[in-house]
Amino acid sequence: MYKHLDKKVVLITGGGTGIGAAIAKRFAESGASVAVTGRRSGPIEKIAKELDGLAITGDTTKQADCDSAVQQTIDRFGGLDVVIANAGIMAVGDVVSQNLHEWDEIIDINVSGVMQIARSAMHAMIDRGKGSIVNISSVAGLSAAAELAGYVTSKHAVIGLTKSIAIDYGKYNIRVNTLCPGWVRTPMSEEEMATLAKNKNISKQAAYDLTVKYLPLQRMAEPNEIAACAEFLASDDASFVTGATLVVDGGGEIVDVGTLSFSP
Repeated sequence: MYKHLDKKVVLITGGGTGIGAAIAKRFAESGASVAVTGRRSGPIEKIAKELDGLAITGDTTKQADCDSAVQQTIDRFGGLDVVIANAGIMAVGDVVSQNLHEWDEIIDINVSGVMQIARSAMHAMIDRGKGSIVNISSVAGLSAAAELAGYVTSKHAVIGLTKSIAIDYGKYNIRVNTLCPGWVRTPMSEEEMATLAKNKNISKQAAYDLTVKYLPLQRMAEPNEIAACAEFLASDDASFVTGATLVVDGGGEIVDVGTLSFSP
């Protein structure tokens, strides 16, 4: 495996499980020194131990925690080259039913947390002479799903924030891009499939089959497939890519929903 991130120093928020953990493992295999941060110490410590990395317990909604995560990464590894802003949450609700506390929490973590970790990293990257930030949004940042008003709003906002940072910091050779995964086999999607199966009185496998039926690739992604795309955006192979949105959804975005009734 060619080490695209050899000698790079990477900080990953929400790096303890799912996509974040897969990115941490992929980046370590690619030669990076990896720091992972998250609110739960157990998962990030487990990942850091596997990778000989650094675990930093913290909350991206708190600027002081973001500043501390960046500083601890620099203290351990001597600098900072890449930030992966992956921490995020989801809650169900439309604009009437959405719990307002949950709305605030979604915006705080999914949007303000992304902004604040970038804010903390900027001086370190400027001192380094370049940097790369990959913000993890979602296909929910490109379209909408029922009863996910807060989540959809936050993921759309991440794309706009990415473009704004890319414009403001391109002069410092800092690249900022968005990654938009679709369905991925993670603990979160497992829970969603279990709920769907219960609601429709079908098996969990039937729920999976129903969910991916109209995706051209007809399956969910594995976490490492998302990590591979993050690796590209983070690496110097993407040296002229900034402000971009990379969609990794098995082709879901290209489907014309108005013609689904004609599908076999």
